[in-house]
Amino acid sequence: MLKDLEKIESVVQEIVTRDELQSLDTAKGYVGFEPSGFLHIGTGLYWTNAMNMAIDSGIEFMILLADWHAYINDKMGGNLENLKKASDYMKEGFRSLGIRDKVKFIYASDVVKDPEYWALLLKVSKSLTIPRVKRALPIMGRGEDDAEKDVSKLIYPLMQATDIFYMDLDVAMGGMDQRHVHMLARDIHRKVGKKNFVAIHGPMISSLKGGDRMDPANKMSKSKANSAIFIHDSQEAIEDKLRGAYCPEKVVEGNPILQIYRSIIFNFYADHVEIQELNVDYRSYTEFEKAYVAGKLHPSDLKNDLARRLNHILEPSREYFRTRMNLLQEMEAMR
Repeated sequence: MLKDLEKIESVVQEIVTRDELQSLDTAKGYVGFEPSGFLHIGTGLYWTNAMNMAIDSGIEFMILLADWHAYINDKMGGNLENLKKASDYMKEGFRSLGIRDKVKFIYASDVVKDPEYWALLLKVSKSLTIPRVKRALPIMGRGEDDAEKDVSKLIYPLMQATDIFYMDLDVAMGGMDQRHVHMLARDIHRKVGKKNFVAIHGPMISSLKGGDRMDPANKMSKSKANSAIFIHDSQEAIEDKLRGAYCPEKVVEGNPILQIYRSIIFNFYADHVEIQELNVDYRSYTEFEKAYVAGKLHPSDLKNDLARRLNHILEPSREYFRTRMNLLQEMEAMR
């Protein structure tokens, strides 16, 4: 029987549906990731901790390294060999952050070798209309017009729905940007003769430059160095990136610094936050945010505190990659 589901519920934005999750005695779950660049904290830190919670609750968990999906999405120059290398790097990145040993890593390039996968994808495609598939394109950071220029873009949502059914999953996890395709797949499960599944959605974090995190152009991105803190960034790089991050006084909306505190620091690394320089201690994110809006916390106070915390949290990852510099060098050469 699954346990401690309240912990999962406390760190995600949405469970569709909570009752369905609670009804499961055993479960298989997954998250899929495009291997499109260096792993950043919005993916690495948040999802490592969320997946570990899911594994500890009794969910058998898989990470799909979605190299074929990234190929469709023109990542890494659309080069499958480079995407395989990037997948290898991503796997090591999650290991450096302490992902549970029980997790299974699956390459999409291995999955698609099975003719049954494509037979299932055809069933999925026959259950959908083109407008419905187009509405799911934001999952890949694309707009509906992108499919007019490149029909392969329509295959991406079909593959993601097929992944869930092919792997016979009970739980699919992803960011809020994945909601469209999860709802699409839930709607058609009977049409393709597959069981339904629970969709769990976590928060997204804005680019360090700010903006609407639900806009694909404004979320923290593996392919945009200045938009993200990477898991093996040096202490100096983290401090420099945070100094230049968008964090206007008293403003919450679109503030990536506050989002990191809310989704990562308070969720996984601290049940309270003490700002040492100010000798103040906040017992919840709500209390913390109210103090910021009231002007009791200055952006520089937050940035200095966050740099200290992230440097401590990410030191094991930096150490892990000091003996695997070849992976970082390969990734840097492919950027």
